[in-house]
Amino acid sequence: MIRTLRTLRLPRIAGSGAVAVTLALLTSAAATTATATAAAEPPPPSRSSFSLTDPRVVAHFDFAAGQTPEAIALEPDGSADLTFALARQVARVTKHGDTRILATLPAVENPATPVVGVAVVTGIVRTHDGTIYVPYLTGTTETGIYRIDPDGEVSKFADLPAGSFANGLALDEHHGVLYAADSVLATVWRVSLDDGEVTRWATGAALEPTSFIGANGIKVHHHAVWVSNFDRGTLLRIPIGADGSAGAIAVRATGLAGIDDFAFPGPGDTALAALNATSELAQVRPDGTHTVLLTAQDGLSNPTSVAIRHHKVYVPSAAFVTMRDPNLLLARIGKDEEKDGEKDGHGDHGDHGDHGDHEGQEDHEGQEGQEG
Repeated sequence: MIRTLRTLRLPRIAGSGAVAVTLALLTSAAATTATATAAAEPPPPSRSSFSLTDPRVVAHFDFAAGQTPEAIALEPDGSADLTFALARQVARVTKHGDTRILATLPAVENPATPVVGVAVVTGIVRTHDGTIYVPYLTGTTETGIYRIDPDGEVSKFADLPAGSFANGLALDEHHGVLYAADSVLATVWRVSLDDGEVTRWATGAALEPTSFIGANGIKVHHHAVWVSNFDRGTLLRIPIGADGSAGAIAVRATGLAGIDDFAFPGPGDTALAALNATSELAQVRPDGTHTVLLTAQDGLSNPTSVAIRHHKVYVPSAAFVTMRDPNLLLARIGKDEEKDGEKDGHGDHGDHGDHGDHEGQEDHEGQEGQEG
């Protein structure tokens, strides 16, 4: 595979010249492993407690310019803030599909980011005052969590190891902390919003990669940090102790080939997960079974994350493998299925999904967090 990477023509990222290694090609190699791993799992049942209707792509992006949306946070008006991983940018997409760049992370000489070799911006969260935080990965001392003020000013907020690949980012604004899932160092980092202090909050084999990347997406939900593992196709739950420490890591779902980020559509533990490797969006139930709700036929092209606001589901696709049509897709949660969800605690798609997952607001427990 490495020999193949050297011979393929790679996209050019505006302002940075030729890219030595891209997420697109590396993810393609990992997708084969993830799919093979998932194939060993028993097939999930076909039933679903709810459905998504009217899927439509509201914005298309330029893969050649590095506009590969990796993570999403929502504005109060329903606009979507996206990280463009390969362009090192944060963009805002309105409800009408208009896109503008909010910030560009500073260029770094001789980046040596683990896995990809180029500087990338990954997760994203938004606090209640409109401040945005993103991990910026360079393989140098410039690696860390960066802050983007509402006026667009960019500054480094917290240092991370040069070898870090902090991928997803989650917000627990009530307790004043961020959590970052490190895909290479098999770590969940805890970052204080007060002073940027970084601590190694959780580690373990369940967070480790097997061939490409491990811990990926992340959420704070129901007094726990939830993390996906791309290589292992798993969804994990890590309880938050009364003193803020991490409890034992529990596997809550398996067989999720190439799972990237995810979101909770209600107060229960049902999740909607972006399956990057197979260009699918899946409903993952509390019992660990899952059902595919959206596919490439609906417009998905290696989806990377999920956001939920009221009855709308937002799904960015980065096209890392397909290299075709990175985009932002919207769908609606079906009304009939909302009633079904209420019976098992998943019916309130609006308030709980908004509060914790993507608007930086506190949820009913004060624990629900954003992710990117």
